[in-house]
Amino acid sequence: MKVGIDTFACRPGTSGVGVYLIQLLKRIPASGTQFELFGWDYDRFSLSEVAKNMNFVPQGFIRGDTANQLWHLLKYPRFARESKYDVCFFPVAHKRLSYGSPCPAVGTVHDMAAYWGTRKTREHLGAILRVILPNALRRLDRIIAVSGWIKQELVNVINIAPSAIEVVPNGVDLQDFYPRKKTDESMVFIQPFSFKRPYILYAARLEHPVKNHLKLIKAFEIFKERTKFPHRLVFTGSNSRGADKIKEAVATSASRSDIFITGTFPSKSLPELYSGADFVVIPSLYEGFGQSAIEAMACGVPVACANAASLPETAEHAALYFDPHDSEDMADRMVSLASDRSLNKELRAAGLERAKFFSWDTCMERTLKIIMETAGAA
Repeated sequence: MKVGIDTFACRPGTSGVGVYLIQLLKRIPASGTQFELFGWDYDRFSLSEVAKNMNFVPQGFIRGDTANQLWHLLKYPRFARESKYDVCFFPVAHKRLSYGSPCPAVGTVHDMAAYWGTRKTREHLGAILRVILPNALRRLDRIIAVSGWIKQELVNVINIAPSAIEVVPNGVDLQDFYPRKKTDESMVFIQPFSFKRPYILYAARLEHPVKNHLKLIKAFEIFKERTKFPHRLVFTGSNSRGADKIKEAVATSASRSDIFITGTFPSKSLPELYSGADFVVIPSLYEGFGQSAIEAMACGVPVACANAASLPETAEHAALYFDPHDSEDMADRMVSLASDRSLNKELRAAGLERAKFFSWDTCMERTLKIIMETAGAA
């Protein structure tokens, strides 16, 4: 049995989908099945530690999203046929997918942001992918959705039969994400940064408007005006579409001296950053799965998040919710978390229990089972 795994557009080490791929690869058990990765040549080095026993075949030597989409359309079928794959797995099927496959194919869909909201809020896919993606998704033998919210969108927007979609939530690694003992130190040192406590954290790429940083900045200003508390607001994540607007809003904010942007943050240090936070706020207008909510909860940190998209499904009763379009409502929840210690303690306990429902081991086992079933091996 030979399984091909497409690593294009996963961005190992710098994106949520990259975390997903790495967590699955490191948990694939040794067996008689041969797993082979294919993607951009530089991905080989990002994945070398978690895929030591897997062959990596560099492909798509012309850089750029459009060129890579054309590779999937024009060259993938021949490549997969010559590679003699029994089944192929696309971990980021909402961004990279062939229009057809010579072997059975399984794809994971992490979000449908390209079809959500207005034209101004939708994620840019490029003309090629926007035209072919709906039919390409329908041609997959099986689809994995990371949440029930995504499954419903695939049914409603792409008209895919519910029976072709299985919901397999992401996980959280409790060996990395766990509560750290809080000290009386006023500073948290995480090389190459130092963070003055107390701070409020939002861990997400800088993307406007979908991540909703501007409303959070406004809510933080209201929070500071109401409470006079010494809290700082920390944004950590890579630059994405609209990052300049977010940075401009920070630069002109009345609370600019208390807002800190780290840029891309080392993924291995994220648990420590979560643990040092007073609480986490997630104002996103759209999330396919609330990964940052689960990671914060696993670290014993209270969460306030938007009552939007998949976030209520992920966090359930273990978070405070607000209207993401209303900065006043957002600020109300921030004030509550900063001033009500009983509520703070209650949410910490509820979050720790909620995080136990999400396991990368379970995610890998269910994903591998679907792949094998699709190949006819189970």
